[in-house]
Order: sequence, then structure tokens, then C-alpha cells
Amino acid sequence: MENNPTNKGNTNKKLKHQANQDSQGANGDNPEIWATFDQSFKQVQSVLDRNRALIQQVNDNHQSRIHDNMVKNVALIQELNGNISKVVLLYSDFSSNFSTVFNRHDDGEGPKNGD
Repeated sequence: MENNPTNKGNTNKKLKHQANQDSQGANGDNPEIWATFDQSFKQVQSVLDRNRALIQQVNDNHQSRIHDNMVKNVALIQELNGNISKVVLLYSDFSSNFSTVFNRHDDGEGPKNGD
């Protein structure tokens, strides 16, 4: 998989632009909610970036065929597995929060501060 920082930057800009537009909505939207969602995405992205670096290190170690590097891969792969669990948990929390906020909005309550 090729790393394309330009494309990643454009995607992030589009997401931020959309989040900024949404946070300024006329329907009483709460900017704090969007900030919370933004923070959740940043946490996920941080873990995914770490995973990318771990995968590269595992690949480099494997290609070196040096025994000590292969042994290091065990810990690196364990960290990857833990990070995947973190991403699943972060997305699960995000999904739950998103559903809660928009279910309240659909019920006529609107988003609440602190959600």
C-alpha cells in the first residue's frame, strides 16, 4: 500500500471543512459535540499512524532475516493487535455517542452540552 501524504492532507482538509460547516449549522447544533467527534477521529488517526509505522518496522525486520529482529517482531505484532482493539473500541464509542446525539435531535430534544 502506497503512502500518499498529499491525498491524506486533502481528505483531512475536506473533513475539517465539513465539520466546520456542520458546527455552524442553523439548527442549534452544538460545536462542542463536533469538537468531541473531531477529537475521537484524531485519536483513531493517531493509533492508525502508529500501526503504519509498526507494520513498516515488522516488514523491515522480516526482510532483514536477522534473528534478533525477528524476535522483536513478536512484541511489535502484539502491539499492533492491541492497537487494533483500541481502534475498535474508539469507533464503538464514537458510534454510540453519535447515535445518542442524533437520536436526541430526532426526538426534538436537540444536542445537549456535554454529549
